[in-house]
Order: sequence, then structure tokens, then C-alpha cells
Amino acid sequence: MRQPTYADEYCAGFINKDVLPNANYVIGGLDSPNTSKFVLGDPVYWPARAYATGSSSRWCVSSRIRTKTLHLRDKTSLVKATGHAYAELGRIKVLDTRNHTPVALVEYSCEPMVRRHANPFAEKTHVTLREAGRLDRFLLRTARPPVRLVLARDFDTFLGMGSKVFVNVGANQGVKVGDYFRAVRPYWLDRDDEVDSLSLRAFGGGRYAKESAVAGAGIVRQERKGPVIHMSDYPRRSGGEMVVLSVTPTSSTAMVIFALEDLHLGDFAEME
Repeated sequence: MRQPTYADEYCAGFINKDVLPNANYVIGGLDSPNTSKFVLGDPVYWPARAYATGSSSRWCVSSRIRTKTLHLRDKTSLVKATGHAYAELGRIKVLDTRNHTPVALVEYSCEPMVRRHANPFAEKTHVTLREAGRLDRFLLRTARPPVRLVLARDFDTFLGMGSKVFVNVGANQGVKVGDYFRAVRPYWLDRDDEVDSLSLRAFGGGRYAKESAVAGAGIVRQERKGPVIHMSDYPRRSGGEMVVLSVTPTSSTAMVIFALEDLHLGDFAEME
């Protein structure tokens, strides 16, 4: 199991139900306009605000992610229903407020900052993993509501150890920092995938009767000379485990801490 680091916790990003306010933002730096990206140790300029002389404050700089989805049919509506995705770029500290434009310093950098908005910095709860245990590869069926992996940091679609992923449940559903999720992939996700279903369609030489099931119901196709394949009878397979790094009321950011195989964007998850 991979223990989350400071960078994992403060650079993972998040999904927020509402658009964050953009009254505060980085407007430039010491070498502007020749320099437009800022990293650790760079002085940056801040819009004029009513700071007390000599005061210092920390701000978390983030950038809204514009999402485009092509690989999962229901993902566009799924992301929109969850909220607005943000990447965390780093943290700045206001140092000098004597001039009309205050001066700040980039004191932690996840990636180069550009002119993006910021919100007051808040310390995050450090996650310490429990003792490694046994991952149940074949899960029993439960009545828990489905949870989806809706988006990943850096637009990843295949996720492995250390990957950050956003799920569509949060504090309103009782999720807390340090909770664990198991990734679950139903077989009908592969069946409905254009590429992953090729080998299934090749079974029996491609001689099939008309498909008789709605997507997700379990029955795949009935071969003219052969049995009906009931994927709903297959065991539920678990592909990995994730720990929650941060939560909002309607979403959570989690990190893959153990994976037996690639996890896919759009897979299901359930809280342990």
C-alpha cells in the first residue's frame, strides 16, 4: 500500500459543487510580462486588497479544469452533476502590503502557476494508512448506492498506484478524510465498450442472435448455437483500494493505494 505524501494531499485537486469565487488571483510577478508562470520561491503580485500593513496570509492557488469526455457515454452528465473540477497549483504567502499591489511569495508549488484565482489556505488532515490487510477480490453484492470514478487528475483514464481520482459522493453522504473505497468493475462495462467487447463478440465465430438485453441488465448475446451468457451471475470483481484525501459536501478526492489491475475512469466504487 502506498502511503500518501504531502504532495499527494495538497496537489490532488477536487470537485466543488459551485464555481469558486475569483476575487483574489495572481496578476503577475517580478519578471512580468516576460515571465507568465511562477514556481517555488518566485515573488508574485496580488490585486490591491484591504490588507493591514505588515500582515501576512496564505492562499491556495487553483485552476478550474475544463473537462471534455469522449470515452464514456454517460460521463459528461456525470461530471456536470457532481460539480466543477479544480487543479491545485500551490500555495502563496503575502509578504508586503505597503504598495498598491501587495507582494506574495510562492512557498509551495505543485506545478507552474499562471494567472489563476486563489482562496484562503486551510491545513488538510494528514492521512495515515491502516495496517495492510487482505483485499477481497470477489465481493458480495450489497444494497449500497453506486459510486462512480468520475474524473482523474491530469485527465488520466487508466489509474494505478498513486493516481488521484474524484468520486461523486462527499460529506453529505457521510464520507470523511481517511475513509476507504474499493474499486468495482461490473462485467457489463467491458461488454459495452467498443474495444473490450471484441473478444466477446468473436465467441462462436460471430454468429449471434439479436441482443435481447438492455445495457447493464446482465444478458449479453444469445448465440444461435450455444448458451445464453448471464454476466449478472458472475462474481463482482474488485480491482483496487483507495483512501480519501479530501472531501467537499458532494464529492471526494481519493488516491489509489493498492491496485491489482488498471482501474478505469467510470468504474464503480463502494465505501468499506
